[in-house]
Amino acid sequence: MIPMPMTKTPKTATIDDAPLIGRTLARAFDDDPMMRWLFPDDASREAGLGRYFTTIFTRQYVHHGVCERTEAAAAFWVPPEAQAKAVPDAETIQELQNILGDRAPLFRDTVETAARHTPREPHWSLAVIGADPAARGQGHGAALLRSGLAKADAAGLPAYLESSKPSNLPFYEHFGFTVCAELRLPENGPVLWAMGRGPRRPAGA
Repeated sequence: MIPMPMTKTPKTATIDDAPLIGRTLARAFDDDPMMRWLFPDDASREAGLGRYFTTIFTRQYVHHGVCERTEAAAAFWVPPEAQAKAVPDAETIQELQNILGDRAPLFRDTVETAARHTPREPHWSLAVIGADPAARGQGHGAALLRSGLAKADAAGLPAYLESSKPSNLPFYEHFGFTVCAELRLPENGPVLWAMGRGPRRPAGA
């Protein structure tokens, strides 16, 4: 039999997709500088990342964000009206601390550093996007990015993201993002680039 190509048409992610999304994002972020800093052990990183992404998906973003996936990628967006809710509660914070172990204080400091640079005006925030390395270059991430940006554009709102992987900056710049700040993370951590994009007029508007 000829294998069917993986579809890259975005679809809404549901709680039942948690195992797939956890695996996909764990693979996607294995070489990410910030995640390697937070999960420094090569042997346990994939398992730790899988637990991390599954936790934030099932406890935060699937309930308060706009989560979409293809068969090889996932993205979590947060529209402005949900940003006050799409934050971890006490139980989620404890679960993340258990996953991160002695790196939990670094994670907390990273979140606080990034929060100081988050735009104050209403915007769509791209919290997470990643594609399985086995499918990179096939357009899965681009399809999810276009889908979220179309929603932001339809609302007439800017979009915002943070990236710690320098090789990803040209990809985001291709979609109209520009770097608005370079944040050095604490304890000799990697650089985090804050990027913004103004709203575009939807096609045919």
